[in-house]
Amino acid sequence: MSGVRRLGARWRRRRPLRTRLALAASAAVALVAVGVCAAAFIVIRYELLHQLDLSLTQSATRVIQENRGEGPQVVAGECRYLSAPACAQIVPADPAADPGEPYPLPVSPPVREVAAGKRAPYYSNVSRFGQPLRMLTTPFGDGRALQVALRADPVEKGVRQAAVLLAGVGGVGVLLAGLLGYAVSRAGLAPVARLTSTAERIAATRDPRHRIELPAGPPGRQDEVTRLAASFNTMLGELEQSVSSQRRLVADASHELRTPLTALRTNAELLARGDRLTPAQRERASAALGRGIREVTGLVNDLIELARDEEPLPLLEDVRIVEVAEHTVATARTHWPQTPFLLDVGAGAAQAVRPGVPARLARLLTNLLDNAAKFSPPGTPVEVTLSTYGSGGSAGGLELTVRDHGPGIPAADLPYVFDRFYRAEAARALPGSGLGLAMARQIARAHGAELTAGAAPGGGALFTLTFGPQEPARGGGR
Repeated sequence: MSGVRRLGARWRRRRPLRTRLALAASAAVALVAVGVCAAAFIVIRYELLHQLDLSLTQSATRVIQENRGEGPQVVAGECRYLSAPACAQIVPADPAADPGEPYPLPVSPPVREVAAGKRAPYYSNVSRFGQPLRMLTTPFGDGRALQVALRADPVEKGVRQAAVLLAGVGGVGVLLAGLLGYAVSRAGLAPVARLTSTAERIAATRDPRHRIELPAGPPGRQDEVTRLAASFNTMLGELEQSVSSQRRLVADASHELRTPLTALRTNAELLARGDRLTPAQRERASAALGRGIREVTGLVNDLIELARDEEPLPLLEDVRIVEVAEHTVATARTHWPQTPFLLDVGAGAAQAVRPGVPARLARLLTNLLDNAAKFSPPGTPVEVTLSTYGSGGSAGGLELTVRDHGPGIPAADLPYVFDRFYRAEAARALPGSGLGLAMARQIARAHGAELTAGAAPGGGALFTLTFGPQEPARGGGR
């Protein structure tokens, strides 16, 4: 039995889904058709026999009424003909009381038992005169039984005709079930077929721009297969966007790396001929080589940071944002000695805690402070403000702003300041790779915050880092 199940499972795996669905639908409809035909045959056969039995009962009642008080005898014996009345005979319980003439109908021991009152009336099928008969044996009274018989061949012929007709109807039903099952499976799996062909085309061409055509209709009344196709189209859109971003990142990274690598190679070749250089030239070449190495190292580190998406949950801990802000501001003062950094902490913000990775949050603020200092004229301050908003004090929303007094961000560049490798026209002459702000927004979103850029009142750029209300405390923490 297990071998049969394994063979069945192997056959199902090797058959296409359309074939299996068509067979399942056809089998279901065919079973219904065959069941209906079988039920109809049983009902027709029962009704025909029931009508014949009613005729026998009526004939028996008439014989009893017409021959009450008569002794054993043959009442009528011409039932061999279809137009003749029913054969009828009265049989005593004692065989010794039988009449001299033979009975036309068979007399068996059960007939004597009915005559003696030991058995209930019953119907039986017998054969006489070369024809099938339907016979009723019922009590006649005073130790006698009445046997009444009619020809049953018209009923049997009707039953056979009904069987042939219903078999033909059942066969046509099975054939139609097969055709309908195939049509249903073909129509029902058409979106799946389109989905499969699209997936195969994408696998062959590696082009995620292909989409599945969806049937027209209101979005809220689509069937499951159409919703699956729509979800697949959405996934293809995400894949296309991811592939485009990846290609753009590779192209931008290769473009950004080309210049520092060229400078590194030039300085390395220059130092290889150090015997022809003066000490001052060697020192300048060495310094340029060091700067180039640091620039490439920083760019590679930034790319690695950008490759990270979500923060692993085990690394998260409760972080006091004010401590991160104080640390990064202190570090920025050492890196940018000509730029004053002012930190203002509002009431309630000093105790604000958010889940996060301290090093990553520090990197976010460092990038914002470096960007602000880069565009600030010497001596103008960079203002850092940490405050809360909404109800709940330190448990409410938290907002950190970094404002400089530089030229600000042109309106044309504002939508692209967080794009990777994007650098405004005014920033092309300044050091950097254009990854700092992109990395800052990625870190912010990984921590459930939002980073936006805009124009500050009175001039300059304003970056706003917004944390939502504090969620219930997690397990662990600092």
